[in-house]
Amino acid sequence: MELKFTELGHDEFAFREANGDQVKAEITWTQMADLMVMEYTFVEESLRHQGLAKKLVDHAAAYAREHQYKMQPVCSYVADAFDRYDEYNDVKA
Repeated sequence: MELKFTELGHDEFAFREANGDQVKAEITWTQMADLMVMEYTFVEESLRHQGLAKKLVDHAAAYAREHQYKMQPVCSYVADAFDRYDEYNDVKA
């Protein structure tokens, strides 16, 4: 999966896997200074149950670490991942 950093406008960003205009998987957030407010995680139904949603969170967490940001989950999947995996403790807001 090749995730592309995408600017959505108005301080909103995403990492996306797309086929043309069709989004296959994405994680979106609003950037507020050094805080990434994680809003939405999506994986197309045909690609689910392959660990792609976690890979999206992993990618966002790596981006947060690289830029010394923290992540605040609004998205239920990101909140669940933060509860389940200790590997995100350093990026939790």
